[in-house]
Amino acid sequence: MNEPLDDFANASDFPNYAAALENCTNEKIPLKTHYLPVIYSFIFLVGFPGNVIAISTYIFKMRPWRSSTIIMLNLACTDLLYLTSLPFLIHYYAGGEHWVFGDFMCKFIRFGFHFNLYSSILFLTCFSIFRYFVIIHPMSCFSVHKKRWAVVACAVVWIVSLVAVLPMTFLITATTSTNRSACLDLTSSDDLTTIKWYNLILTATTFFLPLVIATLCYTRIIYTLTRGPRTHSCLKQKARRLSILLLLVFYICFLPFHILRVIRIESRLLSISCSTEHQIHKAYIVSRPLAALNTFGNLLLYVVVNSNFQQAVCSVVRCRAGGDLEQGKKVSQSNNS
Repeated sequence: MNEPLDDFANASDFPNYAAALENCTNEKIPLKTHYLPVIYSFIFLVGFPGNVIAISTYIFKMRPWRSSTIIMLNLACTDLLYLTSLPFLIHYYAGGEHWVFGDFMCKFIRFGFHFNLYSSILFLTCFSIFRYFVIIHPMSCFSVHKKRWAVVACAVVWIVSLVAVLPMTFLITATTSTNRSACLDLTSSDDLTTIKWYNLILTATTFFLPLVIATLCYTRIIYTLTRGPRTHSCLKQKARRLSILLLLVFYICFLPFHILRVIRIESRLLSISCSTEHQIHKAYIVSRPLAALNTFGNLLLYVVVNSNFQQAVCSVVRCRAGGDLEQGKKVSQSNNS
């Protein structure tokens, strides 16, 4: 791996090669400028109000809380924290990758994306384990149902996510050239060797391990429900739909992003053609919003997990609409008087 690094280190000795690398970088800007702002805007416009309503529903309408409710509430909170960072990225990419919010905000926004990404993955993994015990070992799951275990699991998820993602604040870099500041993500930052090994460890421990756990849990759940008595009962159909939904979130939203991130970093360490590097980078750019689309899957998850959630949401919306209507009547009466 030393020779490719030496080639990059000595790129300044070969003007044509350095110019070619610069041209490769310039070619990627149109995709980021036209694709990422549109997708991120769509995710924000749907996900932000959806998670606000979900959190309000869990807090005010879903008492008393169960173990699954506590995990879902934490999941909604971490999604909402991530969605609040999207306007900064929308402004950045729509403006041609010109970062105007300073170095601290650059690191904070990039950190926030990964922190909430891995928090979501770990919360979904905890929920998978809880579901496994409830369905496969119902007689021994009474202790799992106790709320203190859900609280402990959520606290562990927040701490593990913070520790796992904290090194990114040192690895992510912001650059300034020709009076334009760029906020680089992990795959485009410097110190490639450190980033490579950090990314491999991070991906293996906080994604592939949870992916294996969730896959084993839900395949066992689906297998058990298929072979059990009265397989077409409503409760078993609901459990199967929930299992399939969670697996789709892991394999469609999370898996492509992590695979392409590894390939993207490796492509920067290897001496490959500009066109190949360009195609790899394009694929990675396309996969990034997929990781954010898990917020949509989570909104569906809230509905599937609890049959009363839809009614509770309608109650919250009616209360707000009724409050606005009542306020409007009061204003109208005061104006008439």
